[in-house]
Amino acid sequence: KDEEIIGYVFVDASTHVMIKNNGVEQTVFKLICEEIIQSNEMINTMIEEKMAQDGNMHITDPTAMIEQIKQDVMERMQEETSYLNDTSSEHMSYVVIEFYTLIAMACLYGGMLGMFAVNCKLANMSHHGKRVAVSPTAKGKLIFTSVLAGYTAQLVGIALLFAFLVGVLHIDFGDNLPLITLLALVGSFAGLTIGIAIATLVKSNENMKAGIFIALTMLGCFLSGMMGVTMKYVVDTNLPFVNRINPAGLITDGFYALYYYETLDRYTMDMIALLLFSFVMIFISMFQLRRQRYDSI
Repeated sequence: KDEEIIGYVFVDASTHVMIKNNGVEQTVFKLICEEIIQSNEMINTMIEEKMAQDGNMHITDPTAMIEQIKQDVMERMQEETSYLNDTSSEHMSYVVIEFYTLIAMACLYGGMLGMFAVNCKLANMSHHGKRVAVSPTAKGKLIFTSVLAGYTAQLVGIALLFAFLVGVLHIDFGDNLPLITLLALVGSFAGLTIGIAIATLVKSNENMKAGIFIALTMLGCFLSGMMGVTMKYVVDTNLPFVNRINPAGLITDGFYALYYYETLDRYTMDMIALLLFSFVMIFISMFQLRRQRYDSI
């Protein structure tokens, strides 16, 4: 409880590995202990089998028989392939992690396009917005088409970024490039919704909205490890909920999941969290837009 040790082994009728928290060190400790326990059970089973085979024989030298059993068991143990395998990527590099946070930042900065698209349709932001407000065309339809155009432009930018990273800089993103691309698409959508939400919630000029957007985006990228890989570990260890609602943290974590793990469980959770975040931002933005009225128009 005082965290002076990672864990301990408790032995009564059977053997149990006791740990308090999950972590890398605890996982290694647990795996090693389980390996020892399994080896011990295997040796005991082999000894019992050997004793049963030799049970009907006349024992003239018990010491020699014990030594023979020991030798046979050790030979069989050496033939076993029970050990820890390193199945991680052969090309792991902190440089790649830095590029993950760069991609996350690029995805989020697409929100500037979403914010610009909404500002152009708000009556208190531009003369074009005043004309939109009094036009018979539904405001939602106009905003949707503008945001869709911004998202399309953002996807073109992300495609060019990937082409440069892979084709020119030769950054190795592993064998999951389609899934990485899908994550970038969802991340760009999340960034777009952040820009839309700021455009509708903040009652100020365009420069102030852009400043707030940049500040929030840079803070999210900082917490996700863009300015230092260890920062993400510090945040995940001490404030794990922060990066679960931080879109930059979710994007980089999704990249980590593809890079380090063989299963897609963590990647799927990050994708779901990003989509939920995006839909919440859209709901807030729509609710705020419906409440806006201008008496002077």
